[in-house]
Amino acid sequence: MILADPKLLARIRIVLARTSHPGNIGAAARAMKTMGLSDLVLVAPAVFPNSQADAMAAGSTDLLARARVCATLAEALADTTLALGVSARRRDIVAEVLTPPEAAMRLLAEAQAGPVALVFGNETSGLSNEELSLCQGLVTIAANPDYSSLNLAAAVQVLSYELRQAWLGHAAWPQPEMDAASSDEVEKFYAHMETALAELEFLNPGSPGKLMLKLRRLFARTRLAKEEVNILRGILTAAQEAQQRANRTRNPSTE
Repeated sequence: MILADPKLLARIRIVLARTSHPGNIGAAARAMKTMGLSDLVLVAPAVFPNSQADAMAAGSTDLLARARVCATLAEALADTTLALGVSARRRDIVAEVLTPPEAAMRLLAEAQAGPVALVFGNETSGLSNEELSLCQGLVTIAANPDYSSLNLAAAVQVLSYELRQAWLGHAAWPQPEMDAASSDEVEKFYAHMETALAELEFLNPGSPGKLMLKLRRLFARTRLAKEEVNILRGILTAAQEAQQRANRTRNPSTE
């Protein structure tokens, strides 16, 4: 008999971003609980708490009571080392596209080291490019190509089921290949890089979006370890200091 580690499911976070209908939040909570998941985070829900959410949750109102509400997706993912966005559409911004079984295996293996997340977007518009830029991979469900729009709770149920099946089937998991940086650490690196590139006059501070998006795509092709983030930020700091010295040399009267 395989003895699955209960801590792994507890470290898998379901994040619902900008949910429009409170009933979908309750139905998603029910889908989670049937498969043993319990960590629900809501990003800027239109309405919550709400009686419709409670009604659709049935016996899983305890998940709603514990659910954390965040203003931004970055806040919801701050302590995670792996976040996978769920979308029916392939976006160029995310380098890796996984099937639900592949995603389940990846999340459970990474959950040995700490919290990981599955991110679901708004019912109508899905995940924005900005939201996907915070994810390290994309999960697509092989639905009917002529009608691939799943209800939010149905999508949560599919992924939750795959997670439980993978969890039940493995008593041991390979250790994560690296000491991955958290989402918060990576986002601080991006903010530092944007500031440094503006100071070096490589980036137009009035319109940083396109270049920063391309740089995010570049680094998304390989996940960053904590040590790598520290090295890269050290390089940025050294470049900033060199620029400041050059500026003082050119303009000594400003000191």
